[in-house]
Order: sequence, then structure tokens, then C-alpha cells
Amino acid sequence: MSIEVKIVVLVVVSAGFALLTHRSLWSFRSHGPYRLFAFVAFGVLVLLNLEYWFDEPLVLRQIASWLLLLASIAVVTYGVISLRQGRPSSRRKDATLIGIERTTVLVTTGAYRCVRHPMYSSLLLGALGAFLKHVTWQSALMTGITVSFVVITARTEETESIQYFGNAYRQYMKQTKMFIPFLL
Repeated sequence: MSIEVKIVVLVVVSAGFALLTHRSLWSFRSHGPYRLFAFVAFGVLVLLNLEYWFDEPLVLRQIASWLLLLASIAVVTYGVISLRQGRPSSRRKDATLIGIERTTVLVTTGAYRCVRHPMYSSLLLGALGAFLKHVTWQSALMTGITVSFVVITARTEETESIQYFGNAYRQYMKQTKMFIPFLL
């Protein structure tokens, strides 16, 4: 795939994501713009390493990459299913949140029993998997940018959750790790 096609794909996908989350993009007190930056950085990382995805399939680096990418898919799927238990509703008046984020009940079961941000954990796993496809300084830089924006996004989102759920969310933060069960 040529660099021009990669740029077009990145712009189209990023524009679609921006359109989906447009209400939160101009509020730097919300997690929206940081989430967009994280996804764009992840997109750059994927497109940067795309031509290497199927090279040397039995090399340990490639096997680890595929395991991380599969784990990423499993975690995001479980996270989305679990988030539905929060009873998303348009009654939650926060224009910066998209549909599934408008939870009216604090979710602490399913994937959210293990980590506070399973969908961002998924993005971290995906970034590490994409990075391992072709390890270069450029890939390392884009992985670092992705990780940085995921952390900023999660922390900003936690401020929003504390505002809505109050002490219940503070207690949840004390009991549950941010991204990796038992570690981080």
C-alpha cells in the first residue's frame, strides 16, 4: 500500500471517528480530544507497520504480536458487553459522551471487575501488538504517543466519572487497577 493510500485511509477513518465523537472534541476538559489523539496515533502505528504484518509468521516477535492483537479484540469485546450493564441512557445529560458511555449505573462487574478501563487496555494491547510487527524507532515513538494519550484519556475520564458517580467511583478506583489486573 502506497504512502498516499495510507494517508487517505488514516484521514477517512480519523474523520469518521471525529464525526462520531464530535461533541467532545472541542472540550479539553473532557476525554474526547485525547481519545481521538490516541486513536489517530494507533492508526498511524498500524499503517506504519502494515506491510510487515505477515512477514516471518513463526518468529517469536510475530507470535507475541498476534497474541496481543487477539487479546486486544477479546478485551474490547468483553468491555463493550460489560459496559451495557451500566444502563446507558440519554437521560444522562453530558453532551460530551457518546451513547454507550452515558452509563447511569457504575459498572464494576464483568471486564470492569478486573480493570477500570478495559477498552483502553485493549488499545494498549493493540498498540503493543502493532509495535511488535516491525520494531523501529518510529514504531516506538508512535507506541509511546498512543500510550501517553491513552493514559491522559483514562485520567480525564476518571475525573468525569468522579463528578457523576462521586465517592462510589473513588472507592472503585481504590479497589480496581486502571489497565492491568493486579499491576497497573
